Amino acid sequence: MNKILKINHRDREVLQSTALMSGLNPALQKRIMDTIAVSSHESRDMLFREGTEADCFYAVLSGYVRLFRLSKEGREADIGIFGPGEIFGECAMFLGSTYTFNAQAAESVMLARFDMSKMRLIMREEPELAMSMLNIMARHLNDARENVANDRLHTAPQRVANYLLELSRANGNGASTFRLPFQKSLLAGKLGLAPEALSRAFSLLRNSGVSIRGRMVQISDAEALRKI
Repeated sequence: MNKILKINHRDREVLQSTALMSGLNPALQKRIMDTIAVSSHESRDMLFREGTEADCFYAVLSGYVRLFRLSKEGREADIGIFGPGEIFGECAMFLGSTYTFNAQAAESVMLARFDMSKMRLIMREEPELAMSMLNIMARHLNDARENVANDRLHTAPQRVANYLLELSRANGNGASTFRLPFQKSLLAGKLGLAPEALSRAFSLLRNSGVSIRGRMVQISDAEALRKI
């Protein structure tokens, strides 16, 4: 179940920092802000399902959203994990107005909802917004290609090692101790691994100075991790 909320100062700051809004002039930012609805969702709430009519796309204000596909047998394949400041679902504006994947709240989330019909109207009048939309879709396309390359070129331990090193850098100049941003089941999906494959990779990385307790990670030898 979701609740519709008023946009507040913090929400505006997050939205203004997104790839969609950050490069736009103030007047255009305000015009878009005036069309946005903010909603809260509980963990595991379905946001939309593959094949359903698409009337909006989203920006994550807090929490994480999981995008995935379902097979006929009910098996799930994760497509991506989106966190604060990231946009998802925008491609449906240009693909027949239907969603091509499922979206689920991975934990309690706050989302900004962009009405597609209103955004199309603004895009026709404002080339700046059209360029921002192209920028986001180009980033998503590049990320998808990087994921395919990583899946084909790197083993499970290498994928996990590379991700941990990225997190270490993001947490401040190679922090040796930090917290995973989300639960391990989501991390497995993000890296294209089965949960048991992720567990085996963590076990193998112990020999390279990685210690995992819950969601806390400690790296005692970053150079060894880079050589995986």
